[in-house]
Amino acid sequence: MAGSDVVRGKGVVITGAGRGIGRALATRMAAEGARVVVNDLDAAAVSEVAAAIGGVPVPGDAASEAGVAALVESAREHLGAIDVWFANAGIARGFGLDMSEADWTASLEVNVLAHVRAARLLVPEWLERGSGRFVVTASAAGLLTMLEAPAYSVTKHGAVAFAEWLSATYRHRGIIVQAICPQGVQTKMLEETGPLRELLSHDTALTPQDVAETVWQALQDDRFLILPHPEVAKYYATRATDTDRWLAGMNKLQRRLEADRL
Repeated sequence: MAGSDVVRGKGVVITGAGRGIGRALATRMAAEGARVVVNDLDAAAVSEVAAAIGGVPVPGDAASEAGVAALVESAREHLGAIDVWFANAGIARGFGLDMSEADWTASLEVNVLAHVRAARLLVPEWLERGSGRFVVTASAAGLLTMLEAPAYSVTKHGAVAFAEWLSATYRHRGIIVQAICPQGVQTKMLEETGPLRELLSHDTALTPQDVAETVWQALQDDRFLILPHPEVAKYYATRATDTDRWLAGMNKLQRRLEADRL
């Protein structure tokens, strides 16, 4: 699949495409010649995106079993076949151990189970024809952690883990799996992180368009980890090779956050 024709003429679905990274991905894929279906819970936003890029809006839930099935069915009706699935929709809910059961459940549904449900419906067809691409928008939190946000950290780790499993299981049968793991990106989600915003922007908060450009480059060589912030690779290596040192560093940042509140 690699090369200049990686998406040209392909059927591409992007969830969470009403704004932010999803919108930027949809815009870039359409500019590169993809036939794009854009999905979001915000029907007005996704319709506006579709009109701007010449895509097809399919508003609705991209997480529940019924919602994913409806999206896949509708996308196939419009595209004929789905060649690339960008599992981009994600949420960040709650802080600390006191976050509610409802927030934990919603995080698992959207950030992990949505990917599982989409893959169940997509992979069998891809195996039959020997090709397909599944791209998960995870987070640097899925390789490291996100202080004060346990559900986000756990579920983004889960998103990366599921992507790893898909790649290890099916890469020899033509299915390419990739995981986008940015740090701070100039989106509504970053604005809502409160005291974490400065920390997440430490290595520069990129624009969604910056992320989409990194993703486009990664589509050319099929690399698994897509790191819009290259420094994440160093943090990830430190975490793996000297975990106690890394945890001590993260705890130092936690103490700084607590001190800033006093």
